[in-house]
Amino acid sequence: MIKKSFEEINEKIKKGKAVIVTADEIIDLVAEKGIKKAAQEVDVVTTATFGPMCSSGAFLNFGHSDPPIKMSKVWLNDVPAYAGIAAVDAYIGATELSETKGMEYGGAHVIEDLIKGKNVKLHAKSYGTDCYPLKEITTFINKKNINQAFLFNPRNAYQNYAAATNSSDKTLYTYMGTLLPDYGNVTYSTSGQLSPLLNDPEYRTIGIGTRIFIGGAQGYVAWEGTQHNPEQNRGTNKVPIGAAGTLTLIGDLKQMNTNFIRAAVYEKYGISIFIGIGIPIPILDEDILEKTAIKDSQIFTNVYDYSVQSRKRPAIRSVSYEELRSGTIKLNNKKVSTAPLSSLKVAREIAQILKKQIAKGDFVLTQPVAHLPLKNKMNTLDIRGGKDE
Repeated sequence: MIKKSFEEINEKIKKGKAVIVTADEIIDLVAEKGIKKAAQEVDVVTTATFGPMCSSGAFLNFGHSDPPIKMSKVWLNDVPAYAGIAAVDAYIGATELSETKGMEYGGAHVIEDLIKGKNVKLHAKSYGTDCYPLKEITTFINKKNINQAFLFNPRNAYQNYAAATNSSDKTLYTYMGTLLPDYGNVTYSTSGQLSPLLNDPEYRTIGIGTRIFIGGAQGYVAWEGTQHNPEQNRGTNKVPIGAAGTLTLIGDLKQMNTNFIRAAVYEKYGISIFIGIGIPIPILDEDILEKTAIKDSQIFTNVYDYSVQSRKRPAIRSVSYEELRSGTIKLNNKKVSTAPLSSLKVAREIAQILKKQIAKGDFVLTQPVAHLPLKNKMNTLDIRGGKDE
């Protein structure tokens, strides 16, 4: 049995001797050489995804004015930001809407504008205190004149995700895009065999402290993501059919690139943000290598009818990502067009960039300081009010 360590692999990276391939490339390599030989040769497999990740946002520290102000209400380009943190800190959520432009502009656009180096109008109000006497300020900020600006995303990089369709007689406008009536289309959102957590289904190498590529910069896994739900139906290859794991991610906004982080407007639904994420998987043994060789034909998800307004909507059928990527699937004996919300093209680009960065020694691997949980209780909000305890 082949055994490697993070230290051994990083030493090979530093010496320029590491063998790095993408999650697409490892499939052909395993087909050619087998698991054992490939595990001997390959040190790192790069994975990636680029898709909508609504549960995202940025912490900003504006610096103090003179006289100082304790900001209690903050707007950035007329988009409300949360200021209940400290005097001049705020959190801008990606999906927050502009108070003047509505669904045309939101927090994701503010984040994109800051990454581009644009000036953003800051308006803040305060109730005033003895040590923070200023009660209102309007000025302009950009990524050069504020102190910190870092993405902190509570839920990114879903391990797997459902596909969506619509059986009703009207068009639905959802976070899964526009769903046409009478099973008019199916949408899905994952990079399949290239996706990070599908290549490490039991979180053996991806954990708290893992260094990642995020939005064009280097960042880290900070915690399990919200709605992390690893206890979902899993096949013999340990890959979940349901959404399963998620990641909380952090990265320096000032170093990011809008090629890999972009605001998006969903018609009649709202704002989202597309984020590019790349995660290297060290090949510590044959089992890890075998998991990275998973193919779209081996990864399944369920198609749900989004016209059923319940979290417990029934699955219409199970479908592989190979079928989804073919452009059509059959639903109730009807041929239905499929379309991805995520971009496989950009995900492949990220996997190649990460591969080159590691090969050059610009990106070394970090061993997790703690593993992501394999068990987690998920609660449902009681809309009837529940008990006041």
